[in-house]
Amino acid sequence: MSKVIRFFRIFFVSLIIIVLSSRSQLFSGGRLESIRVYTRTLEFDYVDWTLDAILGKVEQGSLGAMRYVSSASARAIVLDYLKVVDESQLLQWEIEREYSDPAIIDPAIETKEKIERLQQVQAQKHTLAALAESTLQAQISHVVSELGMGFLGQPLPPLLYKVTELPLSLIVSPREVIRQDANISLDPEMDMAQIITLENEVANGLDVSTLVTRIGGVGVYPTMVAQSTSLPWLAETVAHEWIHNYLTLQPLGLRYDASPELRTMNETTASIAGKEIGAALLMSYYPEFAPPPVNPAVPDESGTPEPAPPVFDFTAEMRITRVNADALLAEGMISEAEEYMEERRKVFWNNGYQIRKLNQAYFAFNGAYADVPGGAAGEDPVGAAVRALRSESSDLASFVMKMAAMRSFEDLQIALQ
Repeated sequence: MSKVIRFFRIFFVSLIIIVLSSRSQLFSGGRLESIRVYTRTLEFDYVDWTLDAILGKVEQGSLGAMRYVSSASARAIVLDYLKVVDESQLLQWEIEREYSDPAIIDPAIETKEKIERLQQVQAQKHTLAALAESTLQAQISHVVSELGMGFLGQPLPPLLYKVTELPLSLIVSPREVIRQDANISLDPEMDMAQIITLENEVANGLDVSTLVTRIGGVGVYPTMVAQSTSLPWLAETVAHEWIHNYLTLQPLGLRYDASPELRTMNETTASIAGKEIGAALLMSYYPEFAPPPVNPAVPDESGTPEPAPPVFDFTAEMRITRVNADALLAEGMISEAEEYMEERRKVFWNNGYQIRKLNQAYFAFNGAYADVPGGAAGEDPVGAAVRALRSESSDLASFVMKMAAMRSFEDLQIALQ
């Protein structure tokens, strides 16, 4: 009983601290209010969502169901949940397709059995979801503690997440420079017509670059995570968002919005740590999902490795696009930069990457996730510096703790020197 009491004490103290110090998603008072003229009625209600999520987690914790489940059964719960999610998504797709097929005269009759099965699967998914979340929370918490980031045997704050429909994000950047000036959470039920209308109204009304985009997670508490059938992605995302919770209690997280450099430092740290924690989880509990070791190229009879077939390198091409767009904007060639990005978007589209909009707002949002070289970050030195510190750190825990204590990009540069 004492452990349960201690858990809830830590939980509620962490919740209060995170809520009070949580990073704002909105920037600069004057600009913010001018943007919210367009978004106020469309914004996501975090208060109601958080209250519902907290009540659900308290109920899960009070029941303590996972204390009576063996490790093998817990693992089976997660895998069964992923199968049910996969079946429900497939059924939804098939039903929508049959309703869209002009050759089907009465889609209600044609889809009757599928709809009945979907209702059964949805009920099963609802039953398994809470148990699967509790299982992964416990497993990732154990991994985090094993990696040296625990306190009294568990993460601080306690690792809690909820799979849910995530809000959309309206990203706003100036046209003359790539910089995120606002990130406003919107109702996830908005359709594409509403999205495009909002983007155009804000862009034309304020002479800015805009993009409404979907996201994979939000670092509120409990964290919000999108539904997925991919266990590696789910593990990495849950860990990524928990790192944001951890950083929120530290100088780096408290200064998330203080500058573009600090935002990139936060996101890149969370991305690096999320990948490593996710990989450790798979190795410990789900080794069949862990990536196989990389095999060297097989040489031909002459002993020369066979060259790989030419492919479209998304990361390299995106880096080229960002670098050239930055150069055009630096010369004041705004219209030319925007025309160039649109032409490049068509290149990506023709190579299988269906990017709806490629503009300043796109790079302002995606460029902060710089855990790998190149990509949307272009030549931004911040991500490279974070990666360099990770390579110089003896382990993940020491790297995260070093980053957590930083208050500026200059602190990172000094640490590397």
